Amino acid sequence: MIEIQASEAKTHLPRLLDEVERGETLIITRHGRRIARLIPEPDLRQAEVEQAIANIRAMGSRSAGITVEELLSARDEGRR
Repeated sequence: MIEIQASEAKTHLPRLLDEVERGETLIITRHGRRIARLIPEPDLRQAEVEQAIANIRAMGSRSAGITVEELLSARDEGRR
């Protein structure tokens, strides 16, 4: 979770929206008080999760097993 002042959020909104799109929750504050929360769209996030699960299952069926490196790579794919 990221906390950011409203004035700074205004300046960096495109970058912050990218963070939210990648799954991060953003708290906007004014004078030290929390005033808003931006969260990822749940339907979009759920679709990404389901696709990642399908990809992991497909990798497992192609070989005798899946390595830890392959699993971590699949997990991190959505974070780029």
